[in-house]
Amino acid sequence: MTTAPKLTDQQAAFLLSPISDKRVRNLNGLSHLEAWDVRRQLIRVFGFEGFTIETQSLDCVAQIEIKNGDRSRWTVVYRAQVRLTVRSTDGRTLTVFEDASAGDAINQPKLGDAHDFAMKTALSQALKRCAVNLGDQFGLSLYNEGSQAPVVLRSLAYMGEPVKESEDAPVGGEPTPQGAEPDPEPTPGQGAPQRQTPAAPAAVPDPPKQQRPGAMPPAGPNERQTALDEMVAAARAIDFEASLPEQFVTAFGHPIEQGTAAEFRQARDLMTGSAAA
Repeated sequence: MTTAPKLTDQQAAFLLSPISDKRVRNLNGLSHLEAWDVRRQLIRVFGFEGFTIETQSLDCVAQIEIKNGDRSRWTVVYRAQVRLTVRSTDGRTLTVFEDASAGDAINQPKLGDAHDFAMKTALSQALKRCAVNLGDQFGLSLYNEGSQAPVVLRSLAYMGEPVKESEDAPVGGEPTPQGAEPDPEPTPGQGAPQRQTPAAPAAVPDPPKQQRPGAMPPAGPNERQTALDEMVAAARAIDFEASLPEQFVTAFGHPIEQGTAAEFRQARDLMTGSAAA
């Protein structure tokens, strides 16, 4: 009689341990793991031959050209679906996970670079969403408002008594752009806080800057916050909130906290496809 494939005791114990704070990044209040680090951990736990990552689909959702005289800048959006298969040490399939994500590249000067970056972002996010089913070592606890404290603790399939109610951390809401997200995509922290709820980007006035001829004047704080909220809502609608901070820096050269209302509106229009061609 053939026994079912299973994790080794060492693999199970490691997957049930808390994530190291050195692996968690924080970018503009969003907690996440890097895709290369997820691959590193897959190799460490299952071996080079112990898992397979397959692209089930990769589709261009939008390609937007924005003319500026005789030059163009490009925003491209992709949707990817990925399958992660994990195998036991004897090569038999343990489990299969599938998930999907969207990724984009905003305001890029080269069309090829825009497609390349958007594809990689979508594929990386989809992989991380698959891997999070493997528990805290792959970022599951980060969905609990960015906490690095383990949320699985034990599993009756492998060891120990049931988790007691007194051991469970309070369940927070899943991340939003104002909260913490593992996709979702933090700078490595000092120590391992039980809970961390980063603050939302502050609604500060636009930073002073030189006015270009014909440029829109700086917006006041209230108008700026409205534009910020609209940009975030547009990102959420295409499942892109986790990548928004990094892409904003790529497009405009500074963090969201330093962004202007005009930049927020431009990013919103790019994501909704309403920018003038």
